[in-house]
Amino acid sequence: MILFQQSRKILATFFLIGVLLITTACGGATVSQLDRTTTPSAIGRDVTYAELERGNTPGGQTFGTWVVQTSQGLVQDAYVRDNNKLGVVVSSKVRPNEVRPLAKSLVQGFHKNFPNQDLKVLVYAPDKKLILTTEYDTQTNQVKYS
Repeated sequence: MILFQQSRKILATFFLIGVLLITTACGGATVSQLDRTTTPSAIGRDVTYAELERGNTPGGQTFGTWVVQTSQGLVQDAYVRDNNKLGVVVSSKVRPNEVRPLAKSLVQGFHKNFPNQDLKVLVYAPDKKLILTTEYDTQTNQVKYS
């Protein structure tokens, strides 16, 4: 008789666990847009670069995507901020003596897409350390490296 009571308690416990699992999995509460908190920025978390946006404006997004796609593997990632600042992470295929010509080419293409404003191109090594800053001055049409 005691064995029967223990078996019944064990079966009842498993049944309750099953019911709870099914009801929480299938009948979860719907969350409206107002109930959601804003998701913090993906920067600083372990995410791949492909998960990050390429720009904070539609034009910047398009240009950043174009830079990565047409770079033939030389640029791992690109991000355009406010249509006047371009940050790129170069791949290990880029030799140190090729960084400046690549940056000049990027700033020229950037100027064609976003004319009439001063521009800045930040070039980062594959380890995400800044290696070169290129600035384009619209008044003088000069490119400055630092």
